[in-house]
Amino acid sequence: MSQKFSIAIGSDHAGFTYKGKIIEMLLAEGHTVKDMGTYSAESCDYPDFIYPVARAVAAGDYQRGIVLGGSGNGEAITANRVPGIRCGLCWNEQTAIWNRSHNDGNVLSLGERTVSLEDALYIVKVWLATEFEGGRHIRRIEKIDQG
Repeated sequence: MSQKFSIAIGSDHAGFTYKGKIIEMLLAEGHTVKDMGTYSAESCDYPDFIYPVARAVAAGDYQRGIVLGGSGNGEAITANRVPGIRCGLCWNEQTAIWNRSHNDGNVLSLGERTVSLEDALYIVKVWLATEFEGGRHIRRIEKIDQG
């Protein structure tokens, strides 16, 4: 049986549809999920929903976070402004593996306009299942944290 996580998730209007589908999948797999908005496809500002996800993960309230937007770029930038967050924008299996195994990523960013729903769901599964390798990567993460 795979590990179950507590996951905070948030999106803007451009990531709203995938967010709902990802939540359904995560709940079906037994994860605990907190939806931090947005709650409709009405235009909104992504920092309003991404900062709460990143802050909750950084505080230890949730083990992982997922943020979504049209491209995922602004969401990743926003999440990474929160100390302790290592958010990676992932668009395929390999980028998801590297984000976890090399960077110990704790927040995943996805772009609804850049990957298919099938790929997005698969990326989430791979990202959650991938372990951090440690070793040489630890000193690099420590350097990131030192600024």
